[in-house]
Amino acid sequence: MAAVSPQDTLDQGLRDIEDASSAERLEDVRRRYLGRKGEVTASLRGVSSLPAAERPDAGKAWNEVRRTLADALESRRAEFENGGRAADPGDEFDATLPGRRPSFGVPHILMRTLERMVDIFREMGFDVADGPEVETPHYNFEALNIPEGHPTRDEHDSFFVGPDHLLRTQMSPVQIHVMENQPPPVRVVSPGRVYRRDNFDASHSPFFFQMEGLEVGDDVTLGDLKGVLHVFVRRFFEEDLPIRFRGSYFPFTEPSLELDITCTVCGGSGCAVCKRTGWVEVLGCGMVHPNVLRGVGYDPDEVSGYAFGMGPDRLTMLRHRIPDIRHLYENDQRFLTQFQGAP
Repeated sequence: MAAVSPQDTLDQGLRDIEDASSAERLEDVRRRYLGRKGEVTASLRGVSSLPAAERPDAGKAWNEVRRTLADALESRRAEFENGGRAADPGDEFDATLPGRRPSFGVPHILMRTLERMVDIFREMGFDVADGPEVETPHYNFEALNIPEGHPTRDEHDSFFVGPDHLLRTQMSPVQIHVMENQPPPVRVVSPGRVYRRDNFDASHSPFFFQMEGLEVGDDVTLGDLKGVLHVFVRRFFEEDLPIRFRGSYFPFTEPSLELDITCTVCGGSGCAVCKRTGWVEVLGCGMVHPNVLRGVGYDPDEVSGYAFGMGPDRLTMLRHRIPDIRHLYENDQRFLTQFQGAP
């Protein structure tokens, strides 16, 4: 069967938008074309499988279809909100009102992802906590069971701003601050900026975002951790992606695990993104180490807990199939406006 052309899809989409008889029918049209599994979305994903010489023109054409349909949907939606008729510029016009400033930008896709993550965990009963970006070695290392001599404490891995302070390398210090000031039970997530001495390339940045989570209380188990993360993955990606847990090592958790999801680019068949394995690692997690609990005054014989950490940057790239992390930080409006209608 021949592939559908961008122009044919655009023409049919505009007809369907015009034929929509209600706001509900219009939403059905939006999902059909621009939803996560919509026709235009699927065609954009398929651009990567075309011969290299055809990709630029095909990508440009399908992006133009998406923008045109999004504008037409917004215009049609405004008609329904205006009683089913097109807005008349002369209706209720008041020349004394101040002019409307044009919009100069859109919400950054990275911030939208972070807000989406926070909303999901809020609905599961987590509070949101924050802490200082400049930390002491005690909170960034010792309180997290990272002793002197550990490789992550080397100056070539961390940004020290003096002998007694450094830019936090992870969001875990926030958990220590919370536990020092709050008795169990504790259930928080902590989104924020972290800093590491990484080269700026397609998958690494010296400055990036991270979200960590913590639950401590009576009879908190590894099963609780797995259940929370499974719900998060399903709701974030809006599909029941297969996941797996693998054993790992982190100084502040025992046992420690890593969570993999089926590659969203190839669907698990194997590609360059997942290194031909069909799986992509998205976060580290585990049960809070007893030494960490003792350090904040908790009794590990009385309470237990789990912790996890994930990168909104990586999740944004996986959800929207962005191949290079640098796109998220270069403030290129041509790139950012592609996600104006993205959930």
